[in-house]
Amino acid sequence: MSARTTAAGAALALAFSTVLGACAGRAGPAPTSRASTPAPTTATATATPSTSTTTAPATPTWPSAPPTSATPSTVGPPVAAPSGPAGAPPPGALAPLGFRLFPTTDAWNTRVDGAAVDPASGTLLSSIGTDGHLHMDFGADWDGGPFGIPYTVVGAGQPQVAVSFDYADESDPGPYPIPADAPIEGGANADGDRHVLVVDSSTHRLYELYDARRLANGSWHAGSGAVFDLDAGTTRPAGWTSADAAGLPILPGLVRYEEVAAGHIDHAIRFTVASTRKAYVAPARHWASSSTDPSLPPMGMRVRLNAGFDLSGYPPQARVILQAMKSYGMIVADNGSSWYVSGTPDARWSDEQLNTLKNVPGSAFEVVAMGAVTTG
Repeated sequence: MSARTTAAGAALALAFSTVLGACAGRAGPAPTSRASTPAPTTATATATPSTSTTTAPATPTWPSAPPTSATPSTVGPPVAAPSGPAGAPPPGALAPLGFRLFPTTDAWNTRVDGAAVDPASGTLLSSIGTDGHLHMDFGADWDGGPFGIPYTVVGAGQPQVAVSFDYADESDPGPYPIPADAPIEGGANADGDRHVLVVDSSTHRLYELYDARRLANGSWHAGSGAVFDLDAGTTRPAGWTSADAAGLPILPGLVRYEEVAAGHIDHAIRFTVASTRKAYVAPARHWASSSTDPSLPPMGMRVRLNAGFDLSGYPPQARVILQAMKSYGMIVADNGSSWYVSGTPDARWSDEQLNTLKNVPGSAFEVVAMGAVTTG
């Protein structure tokens, strides 16, 4: 989809994506939409204090007065790879990273299980849909193979290539170290967001492209692109997009198989909602909407799973993901189908286990206090 779509086009694409995912029974890739970037202004939002190994129950419940949580996010023993098409991914594509993305103080790596609840939490969640349910937009088998947002790891010897952009004014210039066979979200012939994510393990740099296409001369063209120093932080210039509508990096928010297999996810998780506000809150730097309706979530808004939500009936892969949603929460990063959660494509996922997360309702979440909101 174009990085700057009309409201009608975005709505049509979203409706098609929602029907497709519902008919298939597994999460199909959800198209997203973006909007142009006017000069931002800043307003301040008030904040007030707030308050695991079998098949999943049909509708999990939690106590009316949930306990506070200060326990580590590790849930049980490491998760074994399921039987069937398995085996570690080849070096390069989906290779284990071997280091944490961004410092422990970065927003993606900050726990929010003790943070205050935003005073507008109920209103904001209602606009997303409290009767909606989580949907894992990744897994082992969709249309004949794994699906999700892929990434690849390169080293010091990877040649740099030229990259051109549709929105060069908000993109980090090339060259980028993109392999000729870098995996594209959805595949080489995909019509969706076509993200390409590349980690240079020798420099700890992350390179991300939106709507990426390799040209005949070996260079690449993309709608937008961003480069992040993985030893520093996620901040981009105010008002800038990235390969994601919110101006955020994508890779740090993906659910990766290696993390779940280790028994813990130590970062916030990326998710999408159908409608957002013409506003953003840190760590986001960009909006993708023309609506000023205060009931809609701004980009960068974080939600967390209620502390008392019962995880005990969920299978191992689902339980690890749910615990991360309690400890680190989820961040609104793009427009798309509501409650769609992003992760990597990997044949080792158990779609049966991931699908139990469809039992988790939007009403099981709360919005973390946002602080200052930048509006248009």
